Amino acid sequence: MKFKLGDFVRFVDERIEGHITRIINEETVAVTDQDDFEIPVLVTQITWVHGHEPADRKKEKENEPVSVENFQQQGIFLAVVADDRTSSVVHFHLLNQSNFKLLATVKTEKDAHFKGEFGGEVAEQSIQKVYSANLSELDKWPEFHIQVLRYTRRDLKPELPLFISRKFRGKDFAGAKRQIPMTKSSGWLVQLDEPEMKIDAQKLKESFHKPAIEKKEIENPGKQVDLHIEKLRDDYQFLNSSEILDIQLNFFKKSLEAAIVHKLDSIIFIHGTGNGTLKNEIHKFISKHPQIKTFMDAHKEKFGYGATQVLLK
Repeated sequence: MKFKLGDFVRFVDERIEGHITRIINEETVAVTDQDDFEIPVLVTQITWVHGHEPADRKKEKENEPVSVENFQQQGIFLAVVADDRTSSVVHFHLLNQSNFKLLATVKTEKDAHFKGEFGGEVAEQSIQKVYSANLSELDKWPEFHIQVLRYTRRDLKPELPLFISRKFRGKDFAGAKRQIPMTKSSGWLVQLDEPEMKIDAQKLKESFHKPAIEKKEIENPGKQVDLHIEKLRDDYQFLNSSEILDIQLNFFKKSLEAAIVHKLDSIIFIHGTGNGTLKNEIHKFISKHPQIKTFMDAHKEKFGYGATQVLLK
């Protein structure tokens, strides 16, 4: 019902004005006029007196909520987005794709000390920045404590509050970046209201009796493989040097094995010069490989000493 106790209203078809003094039901209220008579009336037969419509309900009327049938109950995320001006800084946002209005707080914890970072409302279908951090200090990031209350005027059972504590590591950003809704940027999403996974006992039982899945066809790596970390991972800013080297070497080995499977005559690995660690590890590996005829620096005029050509048997 759009009317509430105390509203100053007038009758549509009669010259009667007064205040609502009783809510009888969803369709009927009682209005007490200037002579102190209480008159039951249908809400369809009254309207606010000009100039007395409550401001908060003007806004509600303009933004009439969606129906229960179309109500989006899930879709609350923590979005981590790189700064447009410098990739060394990321911004944390509360992204609300649900039709709930959120009352949220964000606190950080470091060395048993807590700091309030954000407290306020996040409207439905909106995004709100709550924190910023430097990527080079990932190992020093605090633990995040996020609390969320969900509210709607719709006829829906109240949701329990959300409480999430999260300490981020580099592996949390291992997946590829994706377009962040309501922004022009890409980044990573962590769903805060992810539904609890329910295990179907029957499907679980059936899975044990399914035949083994056929091996996937190994993709041809082509004549040239670029091992620069920015070509292999979108989240390379979050990785330390040891993790980067492991990723590059693993990709190199998989590409080499794929080249052998596809019976290629040769393959070029672009590893760059850098400090020479990746190149040395590659040369150490291929020098002992039984399927390799020989190897050499590839196209010095193009790559300098930053690529190795491997000739296969």
